[in-house]
Amino acid sequence: MADRRGEADNNLRTATNLLSATSDTPRLDAELLMAHALGIDRQALLLDSSRYEVPESFVQLVARRMGNEPIAYIVGYRDFWTIRVEVGPGVLIPRPDSETLIEAAIALARGCEADWPRTILDLGTGPGTLLLAALDAFRGATGLGVDASEQALAYARDNAEALGFAARTTFRAGDWAAGLDGAFDLILCNPPYIADDEALMPDVADHEPAEALFAGADGLDDYRRIIPDLPRLLAPGGAAILEIGHQQRISVSQLAEAAGFAVACRRDIGGRDRALVLTPPE
Repeated sequence: MADRRGEADNNLRTATNLLSATSDTPRLDAELLMAHALGIDRQALLLDSSRYEVPESFVQLVARRMGNEPIAYIVGYRDFWTIRVEVGPGVLIPRPDSETLIEAAIALARGCEADWPRTILDLGTGPGTLLLAALDAFRGATGLGVDASEQALAYARDNAEALGFAARTTFRAGDWAAGLDGAFDLILCNPPYIADDEALMPDVADHEPAEALFAGADGLDDYRRIIPDLPRLLAPGGAAILEIGHQQRISVSQLAEAAGFAVACRRDIGGRDRALVLTPPE
């Protein structure tokens, strides 16, 4: 991959071929790494790649990705819904599937009062992904994000500041809902839900925090802890939306129904069960 002006296209093709051995999205990865090396937006690169001289750092970035380092850790961010979320080692990387929870919240809001939701709780907020995306969608709301990881909370606070949401957010360390008071219109939660013995791709297993991924022998340990606390935390007319693994609809629904909730399922863009909407009985 020579460092010569006008050879960006050739470098992208070469990088795509190299990355195809370790990535499901080699061309996208190559474009993101090239844009990052150039200090430009990916769209600017795609508009006219021939104008750019390829920096030497591009080779090192590709090598890191070939070593299974997540693309989001290399470039330092992941776009999610309408926001950009800064991430790094030790923090769960936002997934497009999680946008299903924001879609579900917006759908709920259409049937509620104009200012719903006013208060939002995000349990296991990580770098603030769900909370900040929801606050961007619901501009009159304020939110609380809770996480056990101080490292994740540092990212969440920085992301809130970067998005201009610092005055509308509070972040605190906590063990799910333990010690929480108050009534929230909307509760969002993407807990760990992978069974301990499930094999993951190396870029996930070797880099992302295990405590944000795994949840016991059946992947349900954290749901068992979270769901019983939800009724006391919901305001009248409130709802909780939980992300689930695509084969967990029945098992998590049973836990929610045992806690007195009515349950509806929402599918992700791939047509898989992805979010459960929990509402108290009328």
